[in-house]
Amino acid sequence: MNIKQSILLRVRIAFLAVIAFVLVVIYRIADIQFVQGDDWRKQAQEIGLDYKTIKATRGSIYADGNDLMATSLPFYKIAFDPSLANDNTFKTGIDSLSLLLSKFFRDLSPGEYRKKISEARQSRKRYLVLNNRLINYQDKAMMEKWPIFREGQMIGGVIFDKEDRRHRPFKALAQRTIGGLNIDGVATVGIEKSFDHYLAGQDGKGLYQRIAGGNWMPVNVASDVKPRNGYDVYTTIDINLQDVAQNSLLRQLEKFEAAYGTVVLMEVKTGEIKAMSNLTRTESGNYVEDYNYAVQGLNDPGSTFKLASMLALLEADKIELTDSVDTNDGTVKFYDRTMEDQSAWKGGYGKLTVQEVFEKSSNVGISKLVDQYFGKDPQKYIDIIKSTGLGKPLDFQMIGEGIPYIKNVDDKSWSGTSLPWMSVGYETSITPLQTLAFYNAVANDGKMIQPIIVKSIRKGNQIVEEFEAKTLDKKIASKATLEKLKIMLEGVVERGTAKNIKNDYYKIAGKTGTAQKLINGRYYKQRYYASFAGYFPADEPLYSCIVVIDDPKGWNSFGGDVSAPVFKEIADMIFALDLDLHDKFEGERLAKEGTFPVIRAGNFDELNKLLNQFGISNHMEEENVEWVRASVNNNAIAWKPNHSQSNLVPNVEGMTLRDALYILENKGLRVNVSGTGRVLRQSIYAGRRIEKGTTITIELG
Repeated sequence: MNIKQSILLRVRIAFLAVIAFVLVVIYRIADIQFVQGDDWRKQAQEIGLDYKTIKATRGSIYADGNDLMATSLPFYKIAFDPSLANDNTFKTGIDSLSLLLSKFFRDLSPGEYRKKISEARQSRKRYLVLNNRLINYQDKAMMEKWPIFREGQMIGGVIFDKEDRRHRPFKALAQRTIGGLNIDGVATVGIEKSFDHYLAGQDGKGLYQRIAGGNWMPVNVASDVKPRNGYDVYTTIDINLQDVAQNSLLRQLEKFEAAYGTVVLMEVKTGEIKAMSNLTRTESGNYVEDYNYAVQGLNDPGSTFKLASMLALLEADKIELTDSVDTNDGTVKFYDRTMEDQSAWKGGYGKLTVQEVFEKSSNVGISKLVDQYFGKDPQKYIDIIKSTGLGKPLDFQMIGEGIPYIKNVDDKSWSGTSLPWMSVGYETSITPLQTLAFYNAVANDGKMIQPIIVKSIRKGNQIVEEFEAKTLDKKIASKATLEKLKIMLEGVVERGTAKNIKNDYYKIAGKTGTAQKLINGRYYKQRYYASFAGYFPADEPLYSCIVVIDDPKGWNSFGGDVSAPVFKEIADMIFALDLDLHDKFEGERLAKEGTFPVIRAGNFDELNKLLNQFGISNHMEEENVEWVRASVNNNAIAWKPNHSQSNLVPNVEGMTLRDALYILENKGLRVNVSGTGRVLRQSIYAGRRIEKGTTITIELG
């Protein structure tokens, strides 16, 4: 055999040996995995080895201005492997470490900690829980500098087992909208639940060993699968407007001892929800957020539905606003049921124009018109309303949207009285958000858009996904119909059931609603579902809003008395703080005409003395008021009190720097100043609760 053949033979033998070895390995793997797998798994459990889930860090939820609304804060349980440190490190550091642990946890003496750790080292214990109390990140950073611990996990033996806890910096603000997690860390409601697939991330897996005491110690092997943290959710909510809306609603609920209430504020053009609050009365009389009435709460909408009835009448070319309707004594009979107006007890309204019927919210007038023109073909009335999108789900971003119900003539519950009662908002079920979308469409020149509350998903600064409001209907009605609807909505505030919220600075358009509550299949008088829906400013709508207050107590418990004031308080706050929303202060215009000096706000005594020297008439109705704001009343300045509760941020816009600093600093606020002149704007809206150490920036100009 020559050398070449000898080498070739050896290579073949080596190759066959490798093949044989690989086959043996594959056989052994298969044998262990499938034949002996159960036995090995049983032995692994007996020696305490198991793969456990490593929870991913949940993403955060942000408001529109990047204010943090919900986040996961890391907490740690501190454990120790006392066998890892060398003898010199242990001997020189154990006394100091024991003293520091004793001072921090205050449960054992330094000597007891020294004994506990030393005994664990002697018995070669690999995982000693030093204390079951969770520590925060700052405490962890401090402990990492302590003797022995400063050597790290691999040399010093310190182990910090991380555990995330969900935290809401603004506490109860928008609590139900944001949602939460149960004790097992599972998202239950709100944005937390609806966007859980983004927020949750992907859990990892790691090998752990069971040790004495039932604890599990991480083995830290290469086969561990690291968790993938969740994405962040950025909402459309404006923290300042949310605070204003929620507090306004709360005050009204407490005043009327109502069962629950909800308010939703939305931008007309974008469909972005800027505030959403839902408050329920508890047995103790407090109010908490535990159910999303705005999204899920189906109810008879009451008189806010009359806008849809008017749309149907106008679109069918049946009426003009100047047509007359005889509402008689405030009652009209349809078969065996009597429709009534609130005015029935004092003899009714008599003859009204169509516009007055709407402004006064006459049930008799609306139902007579709808019955007169659609009585022979009620399905046509229903079809016109449904063609606008009202009655269909909005496919809202949050889970649990209520399914609206507007019956058809072939429904089993249809009767001869269904049409007139539907026309004034009964025998239907619609959520407040669905009603708001309809009113928003009127404000938006007929374009109905889908409300949104989440606008982007991000990983750090990287945008993963963005959301925009979908167009649900490009034009819910003709231009002529929309113009007439707007005229009627403005008339409600100018002369009708909501004239109590009329003001001289900007116009509001809207409609009150007062539906009798349906309880156990029966409608109850004097128990109401009071609402107000509308938009502002009426001439160039920027915001739409709906307020619902259920079962208010007291004599004046109608929509105009109960819900409309909440709407106005929110609108007033936006108007006062958004300088781009309205024309320049009336006093500035008059100053250019040579009538008044520019006066905005300040100390009453000083401003009163100044105007008296100029011979300008000014008056103050209240007494002992220190700080005021100016308003022009004919040819005089009318002073209005400019103060707030001690725990609320005051309005300092228009003041001199000296006055603004005096007021803000006396409230305990830290003030940053930019620019020169009077205060143009402030970084924190007036009416927000003051948190300790809050810093406010005021811009002068």
